[in-house]
Amino acid sequence: MHRVFSFVSFMASSFWIGLKVRSVDLVWGTSPPIFQGVTAWALARLKRVPFLFEVRDLWPAFAIQVGVLRNPLLVRASLWLEGFLYRRADRLMVNSPGFIEHVQRRGARQVTLIPNGADPRMFDAQADGADFRSAHGLEGKFVILYAGAHGMSNDLGVVLEAADRLREREEIAIVLLGDGKDKPALLKRAEELSLPNLHFLASIPKTEMPAALAAANACLAILKPIPLYATVYPNKVFDYMAAGRAVILAIDGVIREVIESAGAGVFVPPGDPAALAEAIRALADDPARANVMGRCGRQQVETHFDRTALAAQLEQLMQELAGTKND
Repeated sequence: MHRVFSFVSFMASSFWIGLKVRSVDLVWGTSPPIFQGVTAWALARLKRVPFLFEVRDLWPAFAIQVGVLRNPLLVRASLWLEGFLYRRADRLMVNSPGFIEHVQRRGARQVTLIPNGADPRMFDAQADGADFRSAHGLEGKFVILYAGAHGMSNDLGVVLEAADRLREREEIAIVLLGDGKDKPALLKRAEELSLPNLHFLASIPKTEMPAALAAANACLAILKPIPLYATVYPNKVFDYMAAGRAVILAIDGVIREVIESAGAGVFVPPGDPAALAEAIRALADDPARANVMGRCGRQQVETHFDRTALAAQLEQLMQELAGTKND
């Protein structure tokens, strides 16, 4: 309720500020949070310019499935608002092909896909991350790295169970890098299990992320086994690929298609610690295979998911829409 109040407050204040901006050719709204889409729509109509609405997550659908959004009144209001904005956007932009059917079913008219990607120039696929390994006691280990939020959706309890199954493999180190609401509980559970192969590291600035990924032999992407998560293109997966690291993917759906078509990693069923442990064990037994997967992932990003090329697509879309101003 407090977060919803904050979102609505920002919706009002940003509208007031937006009224003062002159010489506008296009208004770009983004969701989540979906409430700021109201500001974008209203300003676009008042200024008689096109309204571009970007959907980065299927909110409120994700929030409802995860159980974050339960209040019946808020659920109904959010669903109504979602459909209202989709129908009134001059163009709706999504970052995953898995979103297209949902937004069209909810009323979107013209939908453009500009997918998530990565900047391969940020990463040196040949780097070995020796300094990062040395700083965190990872020398000589086969490192599995998860980098990202430690929250309700990330299902990191499954990783702890997999680590428990791998405790006899002393050369394997599973590193959880990041922070989040669930981290204290994860730390407590790891202490109870006394897992020698599990390492928790604090969040680091994005500028330091290339060094962290360079220290990994393979990287992990994981979400809870919720049907709607099959629609997502997680940013971290493209960063992993750009860094030239094999991906262990515990997410089904459209991102699985990317990884498998590129030969960039291995898929394990979400929510299955035994399968995750087996995938880690298999890559540790064949590091050359992990290296080949990493090279394939890097090539896939350079060819299809280079952020510079995607930015050019976004610029072209904006130029196209701005050209319809006052039509």
